[in-house]
Amino acid sequence: MNYVDGYVLAVPTANKEAYRKLAESVAAVFKENGALSVTECWGDDVPEGKVTSFPMAVKRKEDETVVFSWITWPSRAARDEGMKKSMEHPLMKGGMGNAPFDGQRMIFGGFQVIVSA
Repeated sequence: MNYVDGYVLAVPTANKEAYRKLAESVAAVFKENGALSVTECWGDDVPEGKVTSFPMAVKRKEDETVVFSWITWPSRAARDEGMKKSMEHPLMKGGMGNAPFDGQRMIFGGFQVIVSA
């Protein structure tokens, strides 16, 4: 089965277009390095929780929107190799300091697919 990198972050709502453009560029880098697909989702129905929630997890501020995204890879090995190559790309190396969001509040991880229906 495929392997998935997932991530959740908060983006200032005013930076939606800048984020979309960056995400489009970064997606091309991942795909050049073996990703099958990259999906970026802008939150429009993401409620605050009482115990936990997406907004709480990324410490979303009032002027921010939660983004939920994932990269699909053919396998964990392909992801490890592709991610390493992607991180060496000029866009990713040092250029992310100008990202239109606070990367310190980004949550991410790799996941084995156990059901795909």
